[in-house]
Amino acid sequence: MKVVLLESLGIPAEELRTYAASLEKYGHEFAACERTDDTDEQIKEAKDADILCIANMPLKAEVINACTKLKYINIAFTGVDHVDLAAAKARGIKVSNASGYSTVAVAELTVAMMLDLLRHIPQADAACRAGKTKAGLIGTELEGKTVALFGTGAIGSKVAQLVHAFGATVTAYNGFSEKADTDLITYLPLKELLSRADIVSLHCPVTEESRHIINAESLSYMKPTAYLINEARGPVVDSTALAKALNEGKIAGAGIDVFETEPPIPTDHPLLHAKNTIVTPHAAFATEESMRKRAAIVFDNIHAFLRGKQQNIIL
Repeated sequence: MKVVLLESLGIPAEELRTYAASLEKYGHEFAACERTDDTDEQIKEAKDADILCIANMPLKAEVINACTKLKYINIAFTGVDHVDLAAAKARGIKVSNASGYSTVAVAELTVAMMLDLLRHIPQADAACRAGKTKAGLIGTELEGKTVALFGTGAIGSKVAQLVHAFGATVTAYNGFSEKADTDLITYLPLKELLSRADIVSLHCPVTEESRHIINAESLSYMKPTAYLINEARGPVVDSTALAKALNEGKIAGAGIDVFETEPPIPTDHPLLHAKNTIVTPHAAFATEESMRKRAAIVFDNIHAFLRGKQQNIIL
C-alpha cells in the first residue's frame, strides 16, 4: 500500500526515516510531503494514496473524493473536526486519531496560563523591562480557587489532578454526560458551575451541544474576578462576546490557545485586542515529548490497520 504523510509530524528526520523503514520492509511505499493548504496541490500529492496521514490541516471532501484508492485516514491529532468525516463515511473510508499523545502537554499549558493570569506574569514582565516595580500587580494564588471544567476526558481529568495538587477545588459541567461525582470532581449544572468558578477551563470537543457554550449569557454568570481558559476548540467560545466581556471588565482575563481557524490568526481578531488576554497560536499540544508520542501512535495505527485491527477508531 502507499502511505502519504501530508504534513510534518514534528519529529527529527532520522526518526521519521526509521518509521518509514518499518513500513517499507514489508513492501509498502511511504511518501512525506510539505504542508500546503492548496486543495489542488493536496490532491496531486494524495491521489494515489491508500492511507493518508495528516495532523491539523483541513482535509476537505474534494480531496478525499479525489483519492480513489483511499482506504484509511490517520489523523495525528486528538480533534477531528478539521476532516470531512461525512465524505469519508460515504466512501467507507476508515478513520483513526492519535488521542492521548498531548494529554500532559495541554494540561501543563492550561495550568501555566492559569498561573500567568493569576500572578499577572505578562504585565510583571513588561513592568520589569520598563524599569518599574510590582506596584499594582499583586496576584492571587491557585490554592483555594474553584476550577470549573468543561470536558473531563483524558485532558480535563489531567487538569483536575494538577490543579487539585495546587489545592484547588474541582467542579465540572454535568451537561455533556451523566458522569457521577468523584473524590476529585463535583459535577454541576451550567449556571451554578459558572457562578461558583474562579477559573473556567475548556477541554471539550466541538459538538452541537458545545458550540458557543461560552456566550454572552453564560459569561454573564461568571464572577468579575474569574478567568477563562480555552485549550479545546475555538468554536466552543463566542469570541466576540468574550472580547466584549473582557473589555467591559465582566470577567478578569482569559488564556486562549485556539480560535475559529488555525493560525495565523487575522490581526483584527477581537481576542487579540481584548484586555488581560494571553494568546498562543494553537501551541498547547506542541512539546518535544508529545510529538514523539504522536508519531509512535500514528505509525502504530498504520501497522494495526494493515493487520486488519484498526485502533483509535473514529469511523
